[in-house]
Amino acid sequence: MANLTLDDLDLRILNALQADASISNLELSRRVHASAPTCLRRVRALTEAGVIARQIAIINPSKLGPTLTAVVEVSLDRQTAEDHDAFESYICAEPAVTQCYRVSPGPDFVVIAEVRDMAEYDELARRLFKSSANIRNVRTFFSTRRAKFEANARIPPIRSNTSH
Repeated sequence: MANLTLDDLDLRILNALQADASISNLELSRRVHASAPTCLRRVRALTEAGVIARQIAIINPSKLGPTLTAVVEVSLDRQTAEDHDAFESYICAEPAVTQCYRVSPGPDFVVIAEVRDMAEYDELARRLFKSSANIRNVRTFFSTRRAKFEANARIPPIRSNTSH
């Protein structure tokens, strides 16, 4: 739906769901000051329109054991759209890759990968980056501390004077 116009209720719903998508429809209706049937209809419409892509649980990786976050810059030799698409498909199929961005200027891609330790990163790098003939340069940085992590999209400010 390219012509989708979000109103203030849609924005309030999106804000509430980004904060906690596990709330019930009844609780959502209370938080956004709308009826439960209206909220249900709006959430369905936002989902069908692709505004809500999916609902996930954000897990604290440190609670699962040691983790190492690798921030990897990748430059390709060949710069065609097909080469970019092929690399993107290839890298995004890897479960350890949690994020992948095409960037400009500088490298062609920035890839975020989560691994248990340096040995696992070494194996991942050998498999993903050394076997591809189209990779010109790989530069990796390792996170020493996660200061902030959010999966939230920036939602436009709510325009109405709704008091809460």
